[in-house]
Amino acid sequence: QVQLVESGGGLVQAGGSLRLSCAASGSIFSINAMGWYRQVSGKQRELVATITTGGSTNYADSVKGRFAISRDNAKNTVYLQMNSLKPEDTAVYYCNANLIRYSGTYYAAWGQGTQVTVSS
Repeated sequence: QVQLVESGGGLVQAGGSLRLSCAASGSIFSINAMGWYRQVSGKQRELVATITTGGSTNYADSVKGRFAISRDNAKNTVYLQMNSLKPEDTAVYYCNANLIRYSGTYYAAWGQGTQVTVSS
């Protein structure tokens, strides 16, 4: 059993900041890439940012320069620092981890989602 538990969402005014956290636990041998995605009701889930085990990052154009993804490999945790938030950043944010379980199987785990609302 693998769990991803997210925290840090909420309501913030435009221009404000939030920090999301996501901790992975359970039958995990190792974790490869981790990332954050977001989804607005009625739209497809979209990539926000990803980070490899070695720290290489990738961002959606819409968040470059405003968001920063990081991870603590020892804690199996990934973070998303969101600055200069805009109303269009409002969405449910999901954590993702591509991992290998102790059974040897590859598995893409998802968190339950955390709501981020940016008011204008």
